[in-house]
Amino acid sequence: MEEQHLIELMQRHGVKPTANRIVIARALAEAGRPMSMTELETVLETIDKSNVFRTLQAFRDARLVHMLDDTGDGARYELCHSHHDDADDDVHVHFYCEKCHRTFCLEDIPVPPVSVPDGFDVHTVNYLLKGVCPNCR
Repeated sequence: MEEQHLIELMQRHGVKPTANRIVIARALAEAGRPMSMTELETVLETIDKSNVFRTLQAFRDARLVHMLDDTGDGARYELCHSHHDDADDDVHVHFYCEKCHRTFCLEDIPVPPVSVPDGFDVHTVNYLLKGVCPNCR
């Protein structure tokens, strides 16, 4: 993903595009799948763990990343390509491979609508399929 596109995406979500934030956003974009903190730290050798954590928190607060728990090694993060800062139009299904422990985005499969009883207020949806990916099969 081009740097200018990342900067525009951050600005659309109200995030100041600092050098470290651009590097972290680029790593998420280039991964093409949700990444754990450990995976990000490995890829981003020049940025310390606390800076990565604070940046991901800022991205979450601004709805610039999705955070999902795949029951693998904890939370995973992916860049949100929503066109709005207050509504997420980038909700899709994820697949967790039980052999290689990777999580994949199934972007062409939207999360099906779910009705909840009166009084419940849904803020996020995490739709996760588990099984074996084609590479591990």
